[in-house]
Amino acid sequence: MAALYEGYTLCGLVPEQNLSNSGVRGIEQERDSDHVVVTDSTRSVTMYKVSDQKPLGRWTVKQGQSLTCPAVFNPKTKEYVAVSDNQVIRIWKEEDVLLDKTFKATVSSDIWRVHCAHGGDPVVLFQRGAVRLLDSLLSAPQQPIEEILAQEEAIRWSTNIVAETQQFVIFTTEQKGDTLIYLQGLNPNTLQRYRLEREEPGLSPLSFSVTYKDKHIHLLYLYPNGHVYQSVLSVRGLGTEEGLQALQVPRGLLLALPVGEGLLEAASALVLDEAHVAVVGVPHPSAGACKDFLCIWNTNFQTLQAGKEMAGKIYGQLWCYSNKLFIPHGKTLSVIPFVCPKSSLASALGKLKQAKAEESKSPASVPSWNKILHGEKAQPSRTVETRKMVRYTAQLFLNGLPKAVQKEVEGLLSRSDIQDLQPCVGQLVSILVSRSLADPSFYIPSTLAQLVHTQCLCHSACPDLVLLALEKKDYFLCQLCLQFFPDIPEAVTCACLKAFIRNEVLQTAYSETFLLPHLKDLSSQHVVLFLQYLQFLYLKYSQDDFPQMHGLRSPSLTQIMDWVCLVLDAHFTMLVMIPEAKGLLLNLHSFVKSQVRLVSELGKIEGSLQELKNMKVKKEVGQYSVEIIELF
Repeated sequence: MAALYEGYTLCGLVPEQNLSNSGVRGIEQERDSDHVVVTDSTRSVTMYKVSDQKPLGRWTVKQGQSLTCPAVFNPKTKEYVAVSDNQVIRIWKEEDVLLDKTFKATVSSDIWRVHCAHGGDPVVLFQRGAVRLLDSLLSAPQQPIEEILAQEEAIRWSTNIVAETQQFVIFTTEQKGDTLIYLQGLNPNTLQRYRLEREEPGLSPLSFSVTYKDKHIHLLYLYPNGHVYQSVLSVRGLGTEEGLQALQVPRGLLLALPVGEGLLEAASALVLDEAHVAVVGVPHPSAGACKDFLCIWNTNFQTLQAGKEMAGKIYGQLWCYSNKLFIPHGKTLSVIPFVCPKSSLASALGKLKQAKAEESKSPASVPSWNKILHGEKAQPSRTVETRKMVRYTAQLFLNGLPKAVQKEVEGLLSRSDIQDLQPCVGQLVSILVSRSLADPSFYIPSTLAQLVHTQCLCHSACPDLVLLALEKKDYFLCQLCLQFFPDIPEAVTCACLKAFIRNEVLQTAYSETFLLPHLKDLSSQHVVLFLQYLQFLYLKYSQDDFPQMHGLRSPSLTQIMDWVCLVLDAHFTMLVMIPEAKGLLLNLHSFVKSQVRLVSELGKIEGSLQELKNMKVKKEVGQYSVEIIELF
């Protein structure tokens, strides 16, 4: 059976105020399966390493400009391509820092999307339906662009695939209630139009997904009434004339999903393989009308294989790369790993008992049909016991009194398999945090501190924990989180810095690119106080009578100096202007000057010290000897 695994947070989101948009314009896979490029709906493109949930690079257009289509990565040239303000194509490399200083070209017509399929060349799809290879377009950016679409026709969705030796751009449009499909081939240029059968009056597809198999394009689409259809398009015999009459394309019903009350609004269906479809924003069959679910359905047997409730609003967006689903919900972009093993009727019905390798090293016997269809009473496994324990504990955390919750946590921490419960601990802490945020009178700091001490948690597993501690002014818990969480975002680090100054904030991992914008939010009083604290620490730890003891959490001299440089970079103009910072800047200047002098003097004897290091020690040395060493 297909399965959805425990997810994790890739990054936070800044959705629109009315939550009508997630703030994510697009997600594209980058150089390999562990890197993605996320384009937000305003001005920024960010490259993430998925396994670390850490940003590796970020590029932003100027204030007043906006990115109007998602950035893509061209693996052939190792370059990124994006479009700003509909007509400006921007191209840059990973080492480029300022996007405004990179290559850009202005074209003569508005662009809908830039696509770059695996094994293909970047192509540009214009809003009026014309298609150009990027290289051909850049050779003459102001070339005239023809209009393919009718006056009242508008593009709703598009993608790009490579079928054998030819590249295709596929896009859908809407015109007077009709949904049209355009199949544009490149080299040679071919074009075909198709018209989908109409669903109920007024209903248009919410999402599309495409796969290529056996020289045919399989198009899957979801309607607001929960119907998932598939249409098959041939890539052979395409017309070469524009304006060909649209052909009626047949369709087959794959799934009739539950819709709950009313019609679906923010939902999407995505093909995972020949037999499985991921669906978001559709009710779980056993969870009533709630639509905040991510599910995997088996299209061969019409069965639900896996489901996961997502916290916060669902926006109907879903991407899939390398067996990972990327889904924006609430103020979070989550990554959900999944598997879709080959299906049989027994596994689709959930009646196939699969033996785990660790339970038996001998080959598993094939179950008989009597066992599959009628089942056997098996002994409760460790996994079943764990699930029962988690369900009971979760219910207690939601409704129990503080003393009962504390007692349950003590029992949980006394278990010998606490490390095996890592995913469960994150889920349980999230429940406690949600309840504490909803009910101001419910807050158990000692219990939360105990759970953080288990080192089974990370920030992405419970992103609201540090913010809750800051709200409650529980700075001890904040320090524990900074100490034990390896994935604290830079925004949270600066939020802690505004509340308190401690040896934990300075040792939190960060990226300079993402930390600087948040440091700029600090007030002048905060900046001066923080620099004074950093100067005090450096003077203290650079003295011989204040050694940094092994095992104690204290920042290194390098860490302290890095923070000094970051704060100065973020606020140098302001520090020069305000009188109260003058003395501090003079002290820092004289201190740095003395350090430069010291390094210079050390440099003069570097050669002599290197000679000492390279000298060969005599093997036979008596109890007492005098040796003269000449230094040149």
